[in-house]
Amino acid sequence: VNYYYTIQDGIDNASNGDTVLVEPGTYLEHINFSGKNIVVGSLYLTTQDTSYISSTIIQKTLFESVVTFSNSESSDAVLSGFTILGEGLTSNVDKGGGILCDNGSPTLSNLIIRNCGAWAGGGIACINASPQINNLLVTQNWTAAGGGGGFWIYDNSNPVLTNVVISNNQ
Repeated sequence: VNYYYTIQDGIDNASNGDTVLVEPGTYLEHINFSGKNIVVGSLYLTTQDTSYISSTIIQKTLFESVVTFSNSESSDAVLSGFTILGEGLTSNVDKGGGILCDNGSPTLSNLIIRNCGAWAGGGIACINASPQINNLLVTQNWTAAGGGGGFWIYDNSNPVLTNVVISNNQ
């Protein structure tokens, strides 16, 4: 077992097939899977206790997507058990304010994506991506240009959604 100060440090030091298990807390960072097919999850993964979803938060700090999959990640790249939180109207990015799947098709499960913004895809943007998306709440996100406040699907994308609520987005 290795311990890291940031989630991104865990990802950077992981190899395909590894799991990065994240303790409850608020992590002020953005993360990029960098083409790695790994599992990144809160303690929800090991306990199935849904309280870990709201108590393990990845919060945006820069003008970048909170979570990025852009290097041909497969469904073996898993993000599970987090709240992805933006900074409201000050957190605008180009595409995918909360999660950007740009030529990456991960598995996204048991997530809340809230208060994120972008020119397109405030909550989630899929560009040439077909992620598996299960048990998500995408709420209170926004778009500056009218391209999907909650969810934006573009360019040969075919996401599969199961038990996904997209509500109260602008």
